[in-house]
Amino acid sequence: MHLSLIKRPNYIGVHSGQISFPGGKPEPNDKKLEDTALRECSEELGIQIVNKNLFPLTPLYIPPSNFLVSPFVTFENFNPKFNLDKREVAAHIQIPLFKLMELNIEKRHLEQGIQIGAEVPCFYYEKNLIWGATAMILAEFKSFLTSLSSN
Repeated sequence: MHLSLIKRPNYIGVHSGQISFPGGKPEPNDKKLEDTALRECSEELGIQIVNKNLFPLTPLYIPPSNFLVSPFVTFENFNPKFNLDKREVAAHIQIPLFKLMELNIEKRHLEQGIQIGAEVPCFYYEKNLIWGATAMILAEFKSFLTSLSSN
C-alpha cells in the first residue's frame, strides 16, 4: 500500500512548492468536508475514490494561510491510474506504507517566510522535505498505523 502526497507548483503564495496532501477549500456543492476531500483528490490526482469510507484525523490549524485543515484517510484495494492536474500538482509522491513507518520525524528551523526561525517537524523521503502540517498529519497517521499493528 502507498500513501499519495503532492508537490505544489511554484506560485506566489505561502504554500508554493511545498509537499502536501491533496486538498483545498470547500465549494458550494460540497455538503460536508468529506465531499471536499473526495472532490479535491479527484481534481488534483485525477482519480475517483470508490471506497467512500473516510476516517477523520485531528483537524489542524495552519497559521500562515489561516486554514483549519480537516484531514481524512481512506484506502482502495487496487492501484488507481493517476491523471495529475498539472496546474495544481508539480509532482506526485507515493510513499509505501512500510517506508512511512521507517521515517523518523526531525525538527527544522524555517529559513524564510513570516515565521522565519520557527522550529517545525519534518520528514525526509527521497530528497523531499515534508514539513509543517503535512509532517504533523503523517506523524498522527503513523501513530494510528502503529496502534493497528499492536492490536
